[in-house]
Amino acid sequence: MENNRSILAVALIILLWSGYSMFFSPKAPPVEKAPQATVEQEAAKVKTVDIVPTIEKVEEIPVSESVKRQEKIITVKSDLFEIKLSTLGATIRDVTLDKFKISNQPDSKTYKLISADTDKQATFKTSGSEGLAIPSNLLFRLDGYKTDTIYLKNAEQNVRFSAVTASGLKIIKNYRFYANSYKVDVDVQIVNDTKTTKSGYFNLTLISVVPTAKSKGMSDRYTFIGPISFDGKDIIKEKLDDLDKSPKIYGDNIKWSGFVSKYFLTLVDAEKYTQKVQIEKKGDIVENRFISPFISLAPGKKTSLQYYSFLGPVDYDLLKAAGHQFERAKDYGFFSILAKPLMHVLKFFYKYLGNYGFAIILLTVCIKIIFWPLTQKSYRSMKGMQKLQPEMQKLREKYGKDKQRLNQEMMAFYKSNKVNPMGGCLPMIIQIPVFFALYQVLLGAIELRHAPFMFWLVDLSAKDPYYITPLIMGVTMFAQQKMTPTNMDPTQAKIMLLMPVVFTFLFLNFPSGLVLYWMVNNLLTILQQYLIRRQPD
Repeated sequence: MENNRSILAVALIILLWSGYSMFFSPKAPPVEKAPQATVEQEAAKVKTVDIVPTIEKVEEIPVSESVKRQEKIITVKSDLFEIKLSTLGATIRDVTLDKFKISNQPDSKTYKLISADTDKQATFKTSGSEGLAIPSNLLFRLDGYKTDTIYLKNAEQNVRFSAVTASGLKIIKNYRFYANSYKVDVDVQIVNDTKTTKSGYFNLTLISVVPTAKSKGMSDRYTFIGPISFDGKDIIKEKLDDLDKSPKIYGDNIKWSGFVSKYFLTLVDAEKYTQKVQIEKKGDIVENRFISPFISLAPGKKTSLQYYSFLGPVDYDLLKAAGHQFERAKDYGFFSILAKPLMHVLKFFYKYLGNYGFAIILLTVCIKIIFWPLTQKSYRSMKGMQKLQPEMQKLREKYGKDKQRLNQEMMAFYKSNKVNPMGGCLPMIIQIPVFFALYQVLLGAIELRHAPFMFWLVDLSAKDPYYITPLIMGVTMFAQQKMTPTNMDPTQAKIMLLMPVVFTFLFLNFPSGLVLYWMVNNLLTILQQYLIRRQPD
């Protein structure tokens, strides 16, 4: 920041912000009794009943070795991804994102968003309860394709599975893939070919494996990782430790739900065919279960349910293009109104510069130019206050024991000399929201993931491996303080000299892109102070 007071203000605001996040973060809304709803049918209406907020258990039928041997893996390929589907449950077993690597090393493997070692870890499971008894590991068959590898040649392409349950229900599960998007649609049709009415609930379950501490590119100490949901207004984040104690259940107010890491996520739209969302943690697995309204199928009748999902990077533009308000998963926090434009400007600069490091520097220069008049006003105000310091010290010595009288005399002194004691601080406080907004932009921007700058900074999303930029930042902050006029007493001034040390340690593990911004901002401030000091009073 621009001066001692602003540094102190930033430090206090960081503490307040941390306290707010810890004690006053938005709480998950209470479970509501879901209103009556219907599931669209082609031939018959679906009867509905009120959903009672109780935890639903889905039982899996043990899979015999002979059934496992019949399992087939179907691979769907596009320029963006490679997705492996299993006929066991017609589930997704593996999602590889071809545009992303695990690390920035030349020999790095492509990033796997989903990698299910067992059928229990497979995602997009379908199941049913009560009269709609549908095992989640039901063996399906692939319809319409004789090959195990499908290349997406069209803008969108369907991959259809079908199966029949032990009770005679026919299940048709159709995946719709898009060649140029990370969207995946899932259409499910349930046909009652029996002679009796079948009633119950249908479930689509998103399975997410909790990453270990060794998992790369998933999270860090500054980033949330876990289940998230959106109720149309607020993002609801579930802490994994809380899920260890009890599941979370929400009514039909939830628009979508899923699982997010630092740079990647899986989301499923819950708005149309879901009356209850149940989030549960089982060991290293988190389940987001989308439970339908109550379905009643007369003999010979059928019903259809449609789900929309996104499996890919936390990229605002891609999420927005996918629809269903998925872009709200890119949470910029309280200052999103500033963060979104800053992100667009940063990407605009990158379009022409081809380097996010130089784009950050240019953005920093632009911000500095915008706030130049405020900084100049602040500096002049502090300089004026410094000249009055001897007279102010005399007042403190004269009325030091009478605080009320001292305040009165100080205010009269300020008025007679036409100075504002807050003139040096307020202009800097105005800039603090921009800092927090840019902090949110640079902290979790997937655009910076593995983005090189120059020399040893080969990944702007990772910390400086040699801690050079944080140390330079600390030195520039110290030099900036020494150049800044101050009216503090010697004891306060010595305490403030510790701030560069504190901030240096704070920034050691921050993404180097964020440290680069702060360092360049300090250098520009030093230059600005030097130019202002050369100006005549």
